[in-house]
Amino acid sequence: MSSQVRRRRLAALAPLALITSLAVLTALAWLVPATAKANFRARVVSIGDGDTIRVRHGAKLETIRLACIDAPEMAQVPYGDQARRYLQTRLRLEQEVTINPLNSDRYGRTVAEVIGDINLNLALVEDGLAFVYPKYLGQCDANEYLNAEYRARRHRFGIWRVPGGIERPWQFRHGRPHGRQQGRQPSRHPYLPAGLI
Repeated sequence: MSSQVRRRRLAALAPLALITSLAVLTALAWLVPATAKANFRARVVSIGDGDTIRVRHGAKLETIRLACIDAPEMAQVPYGDQARRYLQTRLRLEQEVTINPLNSDRYGRTVAEVIGDINLNLALVEDGLAFVYPKYLGQCDANEYLNAEYRARRHRFGIWRVPGGIERPWQFRHGRPHGRQQGRQPSRHPYLPAGLI
């Protein structure tokens, strides 16, 4: 086959290749979550509790729910207040942080990792002030978070001073009797072998 014939055939296939490429790119675009955003820098405006902050970037105020973790509720005395105070010591008002958005929740909050000098989501877990949130752990580096929780538990930091940890915030919110003993043994963590919890 002559080079001239090959060029004509390739020229005839070029529009088909372009259409195929566009179709593939369009299909891939559908796989990217609509809520995914690029990282952005923001200033801390307030700290609501151990896993919720409010930030300002540009003229926009935004509530950020810390991803992949669940800090004790404020009603889980004294642990909820300890988690909030810990976050207040790590984040000064007007401090600039990096927000790594992963999703949005049903309340319209941005669910994100918050990075100051360190990853604050991970620090809360490692220092025993929040649990790994198994329902949403797939959004983050699961091994990193589970290892941090394991270290906190092993050293009996914060919520792990009580054998087995305190009642999980997601259980507490869902109408479990609030008068239960905080130190009860929880059910097995879905991401860890039975012997670890």
